[in-house]
Amino acid sequence: MSENYEDPNSNNEEEENSGETITRVTGMFKDWFLDYASYVILERAVPAIEDGFKPVQRRIMHSMKDLDDGRYNKVANIVGHTMQYHPHGDASIGDAMVQMGQKDLLIDTQGNWGNILTGDSAAASRYIEARVSKFAGEVLYSPKITEWQSSYDGRKKEPINLPVKFPLLLAQGAEGIAVGLSTKVLPHNFIELIDASIKHLKGKKFTILPDFPTAGEADFSDYKDGRRGGKVRVRAKIEQQDKNTLVITQLPFSTNTVTLIDSILKANDKGKIKIKKIEDNTSAEVEIVIHLPPGMSPDKTIDALYAFTNCEVSISPLGCVIEDNKPLFVGVSEMLRISTERTKELLRQELEIQLQELESQWHFASLERIFIENRIYRDIEEEETWEGVIDAIDKGLQPYINHLKRPVIEEDIVRLTEIRIKRISKFDIDKAQQKIDALEGEITTVKNHLSTLTQYTIDYFTRLKETYGKGRERNTEIKIFEDIEASKVVIRNTKLYVNRKEGFVGTSLKKDEYVTDCADIDDIIVFTKDCKMMVTKVDSKTFVGKDILHVAVFKKKDKRTIYNMIYKDGAKGSTYVKRFNVTSMTRDREYDLAKGKKGSTVFYFSANANGEAEVVTVYLRAIGNIKKLKFDLDFAEILIKSRTAKGNLVSKHAVRTIDLKEKGVSTLKPRKIWFDETVQRINTDERGELLGEFKGEDRLLILTQEGVVRTISPEITVHFPDKMIILEKWIPEKPISAVYWDGNKERYYVKRFLVENPEKDEEFITDHPDSQLEIVSTDYRPVIEIGFYKERNKDQKENEIYELDEFIAVKGITAQGNQLYTEKLKQINLLDPLPQEEPEAETETHEEKEEPSGDDPNPKKPLDPDATYRRTDDDEEGQKSLFD
Repeated sequence: MSENYEDPNSNNEEEENSGETITRVTGMFKDWFLDYASYVILERAVPAIEDGFKPVQRRIMHSMKDLDDGRYNKVANIVGHTMQYHPHGDASIGDAMVQMGQKDLLIDTQGNWGNILTGDSAAASRYIEARVSKFAGEVLYSPKITEWQSSYDGRKKEPINLPVKFPLLLAQGAEGIAVGLSTKVLPHNFIELIDASIKHLKGKKFTILPDFPTAGEADFSDYKDGRRGGKVRVRAKIEQQDKNTLVITQLPFSTNTVTLIDSILKANDKGKIKIKKIEDNTSAEVEIVIHLPPGMSPDKTIDALYAFTNCEVSISPLGCVIEDNKPLFVGVSEMLRISTERTKELLRQELEIQLQELESQWHFASLERIFIENRIYRDIEEEETWEGVIDAIDKGLQPYINHLKRPVIEEDIVRLTEIRIKRISKFDIDKAQQKIDALEGEITTVKNHLSTLTQYTIDYFTRLKETYGKGRERNTEIKIFEDIEASKVVIRNTKLYVNRKEGFVGTSLKKDEYVTDCADIDDIIVFTKDCKMMVTKVDSKTFVGKDILHVAVFKKKDKRTIYNMIYKDGAKGSTYVKRFNVTSMTRDREYDLAKGKKGSTVFYFSANANGEAEVVTVYLRAIGNIKKLKFDLDFAEILIKSRTAKGNLVSKHAVRTIDLKEKGVSTLKPRKIWFDETVQRINTDERGELLGEFKGEDRLLILTQEGVVRTISPEITVHFPDKMIILEKWIPEKPISAVYWDGNKERYYVKRFLVENPEKDEEFITDHPDSQLEIVSTDYRPVIEIGFYKERNKDQKENEIYELDEFIAVKGITAQGNQLYTEKLKQINLLDPLPQEEPEAETETHEEKEEPSGDDPNPKKPLDPDATYRRTDDDEEGQKSLFD
């Protein structure tokens, strides 16, 4: 539009304010944009709450019903027919139809309709076919209760809204961007929607969560009922095939195999992850195979895939619909209530129309019986006019119509005159009465449905579930995800160097001293000789202060890395010793570890990853009459305090030098580790069930339902198998007892064994497909009870009890074990174990002394996936004594 265009009807005014010209927009400029925005919102982008359709979707389904003859129609034909109702061209219609067809609910498709898993597009509309699905035929159409309007050109009639008797909007989902407005309703599970509708009709509370066609795993803890501001985290399903291979078998919603693989390759190019090769074997099922280089941790790689690729995506729902031609922001629960109540109202309307039709049929059937049975048709033989005929029949009927439910009108009499002579001659009174009785039965049934409309609606939903619910079970697994810290899983993709004298650190100082491998998202911590400390982000070259003593990758909230330091407080001050950790700080801020006096300097500094406390020798200067010029200092005797503490006095005299005498051991107590059943991860934050206290060499014992035993280091990043039945601290000398059914020999065996190779997974039952682990225990003296099936013509055999430590000795893990029973048993129960004096624990050193916590560090019972685990409090007193 020309910039010089001026509306002749407008009354533009120009005002000058502070040198600026303000032009008021009026006339067409004022109205047109609002009209366009309203049109896009109402007619294109946002679905209606009444039927869950956008206009193009509604017109497609109406056109398909027009063309429906039970056979498939070419999609090109359907698109062309829909253009009678939709004014936006064939491309928008074809795209919308393909999207609906891929949801496999309303449209019965034939041909290549594309693949949502791979992102492949559908074939041209002239090659693919479609027809209305049986489900759509039942829930979408009911012409007698449909409100109609003229199409855009006035030649046709189209529905204002289809009488949809199902929460279709939630089943299909919807996404659209309008002018200044958008909507994103996530798809939900077919069966769960019906169950929720039934609960609503029964007055019960319900909760519905999205279910995605690409399956995957999802965390809905921040879903907020699908309202604005909510968030859903969706992850790919990643399985570990072996120590060097990962397989992605399910995709996160809104991605496909192409976009997912691209994101993985980009993360690999940037050094965030490290992979050797990736293969896409997807066809009907997703299969993306990721090959890892030797030595790469599969667990850490899985977390890195979630952190740096589209293996995890975040989706922000936005529940916006059209109601009464206005946008309405509403949650999915309210959408379901509105849909369910609308379904109930539509069923009521259909029943009322059905009742009217049945009563009309009953009325005419009764009139016909009276007319023929009482030979009233003979009264019109001598009438010469039409009016006379009508009057004669009316008078003839009067003595017999008292039982009718409504008066006889002229239209009824006209219908009687249209009865053929042949029908009158063959009239059967008994059959006529049977028809009337049948109609009365149907009328009674419909009235009962109307009087119990809620139950009728419940029965309707139940029938939908039984008829169409098969194969529509939930795809997406509901989980609660543990937050993944990118700094903990990123691959160290660069190298860190330091120039200690000049005070520079960075990744570009390749001619200087190498420090460690690091990632470009890491922070580094630096200590200098003048008692200064700083944390800064990894960069190519950063000045942090001259005379650098220590530089390393900084770990937030790390309480186990302890810094041992001896320093002089000021140029002529005393010498102090301190031990401290650094858990958090402000990036690029310089911290003074002394008291800020000028001339403070560090005599001795060490960083200890596990709180080790060495012994050093302090040499004093021979000034004055000092008698003792040399003494040892044991850091184990120094309490760990905050970095701002002054520390303990070493000497008021001048220190000449300090030498390391001997390396120390950790003064930290063993780490307490918990298992959080909710997120299937271990932690040190007291969430879930306490597994015990772990030193550096301690391991976890894992037993699975498949009969596999493994031991692993208690790394926070570890992923645990789905069929894990026992997780506890591993005690190498503690035997494992198992009762299993041997599929080869078809009998039960008992075996007791020790873990022989802690570094690899070992199977302890036979690999026959029918072999089944029945009972496994890590008690020293387990007891089992076996129950028998009743044999014909014999008394019920009493249960038998076995002490497994007496039944069989501890043997190798590959041993078959001792035979327990040859026939199938009714049950095998694990009873309370017999008392056993467990081996005494190692004597604690003075560095590890603390009050007993009262917690059992070796829980023996298998993890119950349905149980709620109680949090166990730590020993607060012991904690304070060490970190005061």
